[in-house]
Amino acid sequence: MADPRPVLLLTRPEAASRRFAAAFAGRFGEDWPVLIAPLMQIVPVPAEIPPAAAVIFTSENAVRFWPAAAPRPSLAWCVGARTAAAASAAGFAVRQGPGDAQGLVAAIRAADAVDGPLLHAQGRHVAQDLALALNSAGIETLSVVIYDQIAVPAPAALTDVLAGEAPVLLPLFSPRSAELLQKACPIRRAPLWLAAMSPAVRGAAAPLRAARQVGAATPDAGAMLEALAVLIAAEAPDADHPT
Repeated sequence: MADPRPVLLLTRPEAASRRFAAAFAGRFGEDWPVLIAPLMQIVPVPAEIPPAAAVIFTSENAVRFWPAAAPRPSLAWCVGARTAAAASAAGFAVRQGPGDAQGLVAAIRAADAVDGPLLHAQGRHVAQDLALALNSAGIETLSVVIYDQIAVPAPAALTDVLAGEAPVLLPLFSPRSAELLQKACPIRRAPLWLAAMSPAVRGAAAPLRAARQVGAATPDAGAMLEALAVLIAAEAPDADHPT
C-alpha cells in the first residue's frame, strides 16, 4: 500500500538537504517519505579580494569559500545565526543580523560607526543587491563573487515524483531553487505543497502554481518546519496561506 503522506522533496545541495531532512525527521518522524534531489552544487569562484574594513556574509557558503590567502577584515557582518557561527569558527569577529538581507542592511545602517569600505562576499545568484542598498545609504560597499550555485541535472526520481498524482511537500529556501526546479521539470502533474523561505522565494516560485502555499514567519529552518506543519495540517488541497 502506498504511503498516503506527501513526499518531502528537498532540492538544496546535498549537505544542506540532509541537514534539513534530519531536522524534519526529528519533528515529523523518521519514517516520513523523503526524496533528496539536489538541483544545484556550490562551487568556489576564483576572486581577488580587495582590502576592506569589514566583510558581509549572507551565507555560510561565503565563509566556507573565503580565500585562505585573502586579507582578513577585522569584522564580519553576518546575516543570521548559522552564518555567524561559521564565521566565528573561521576566526572572524562577528556582528549578527536578524536572519534576512534586508534586516542586515538595516542593522549595518543603524550601527554607531561604519568604517568603509565594506565588502559583500557573495554567491553569483543573490536575492538582494546589498552593495547597492548600502551605497545608496552612503555606506561605501564593494561586492565580490566567491562562489557559484551551478545547476545540476535533475535525477530521474525527481521527474517521476513530479509526474505523479500524489502531493509533494516542497520547502524552497531561495529564488534560485525555485527557478531551477521550474527549468528542470517544466511539466508537472503532482500538486505542490509549497513552503517559501521569504517573499522573494514566493515570487520566484509563482510559475510553479502551488496547490497549497505558506510563507515562513522568519527566514530560518525552524520557521520552515512550522510552515510545513501548516501545510500538512491543512484540510483543503487548494488552501492558500499568506506569507
